[in-house]
Amino acid sequence: MKQITLIILSLLLLGCTNSGVVVNFEDEKSNAIRQHFQHYLNNDMDGLKSLWSPELQVFLNSNESISSNDLVGLLEAQHAAFSIKMQWGSKKDIGFWVETTSYPGGDAYDAVIVTQTWFNWIATSKLTGEIISLPAHISFIWGDDGKIAAEYHMYDTTQMVAAIEAAQAAAMMEPK
Repeated sequence: MKQITLIILSLLLLGCTNSGVVVNFEDEKSNAIRQHFQHYLNNDMDGLKSLWSPELQVFLNSNESISSNDLVGLLEAQHAAFSIKMQWGSKKDIGFWVETTSYPGGDAYDAVIVTQTWFNWIATSKLTGEIISLPAHISFIWGDDGKIAAEYHMYDTTQMVAAIEAAQAAAMMEPK
């Protein structure tokens, strides 16, 4: 009986230890991403660039990264083809869900701060009026300089790319 009590007590003590992981919702980095998304919605590329590290790596559903210049081109194409909004929430639309998690370093990895976001990307095609709604998740990895060092975009771009290509083809057909 003493052994069972000792085992239960040990499990309770070990199970209640602090892992060092801290999750925040209204911290400086979460609020910076909220402002970052406002820059995106306002098609303010300079505002977006102000939070990016010069060495920003962007992963769009891929293990291969693109540069910030490549990303700016894609974002400009989105705004040329669509009127865009972001939505999150079933009771009240809050625009997007944002949380920042600080992970302590371990034997196999360094400490890292990650801001996670979830939202529905809703866009109305300027060419056809078609509405596209994509569930999206973007993770932002913060660098030591307080800038975004990496972004991981996770969403299905099939409809978005098709509409952008159609808008670009239509623009090329317009008389100059």
